[in-house]
Amino acid sequence: MEFVQQLGDKHPPIQLGSVDRTIHNPELVKQRFAGVIDYLARVELEVDRNVLELLTILPHASKVDTVFYQDVWSDQEIAHGVILDQLQVDLGLPPANPFQTIPVRMKLLGALAHWEPIHDISRMLYYLTGASTERQAVLAYSSLTKELDEIGEDAISQTIVQPIKRQEPGHFAFYRMSAEMMVQDQVLKPWQLFVTRLLREKSFTLVGVDYLKAYQRDMGGVLVGLGMDAELEVYAKEIGRLEAKLLWANRNGMEFPPYFLKALRESIEMYKGQGNFDRPDPHQFVF
Repeated sequence: MEFVQQLGDKHPPIQLGSVDRTIHNPELVKQRFAGVIDYLARVELEVDRNVLELLTILPHASKVDTVFYQDVWSDQEIAHGVILDQLQVDLGLPPANPFQTIPVRMKLLGALAHWEPIHDISRMLYYLTGASTERQAVLAYSSLTKELDEIGEDAISQTIVQPIKRQEPGHFAFYRMSAEMMVQDQVLKPWQLFVTRLLREKSFTLVGVDYLKAYQRDMGGVLVGLGMDAELEVYAKEIGRLEAKLLWANRNGMEFPPYFLKALRESIEMYKGQGNFDRPDPHQFVF
């Protein structure tokens, strides 16, 4: 709780008026990063749905978890989304269209989570998903900062992307500490660990994919646009090493769970193949 409170005090939400949205070459930024900015803005703006998902799958969330996601994380993330969305509007692009549907699988998990053993599984899934998501965010913002600096767009790089990036590691630290505590305290029995592994293996998606093919393809575009497709196994290790350690105990020398690399490759293949997927309705049914 002390860590969460300090996180909120040290990193208040970034105000739109505090950033410099000067763009020296709008056409170049649009050409190279339109898809990246739109994807990041949409994901950050989906935080309201994320909070509803957490209320669904964690009906008996601890006070620490509740304070973190309602009072610290959500306010910071919404601010990130507002700023990135304004940036793409400045570029003459349409605003982001956040996806608002809670998948049926989460509602089913939430219904079962009133039973404490399932609730503990939900908690671990929440922490692992959060840790992976935040690592993906940090790496994306780091790469975007570098790319923008290289083309002389220092205003948006240093006053928008960098400040956003600086807030993400604190979120990762919260998820890591929470998951590590569950492992150290042996909260999950062997059968619960088995179920958790099974659910992660069968339902894992990259950040912002939301189980939709169009978003999976768009994520491939982000990976390619930021040059992350050049060393996929290195990237998979960066975002999956914590899960390999805590959930799989680095089984057989595992550096990252195989489903991380599988998801990355599938997204890139879909992007390069340019599959024809309709843009998702923000309220469409998702299992």
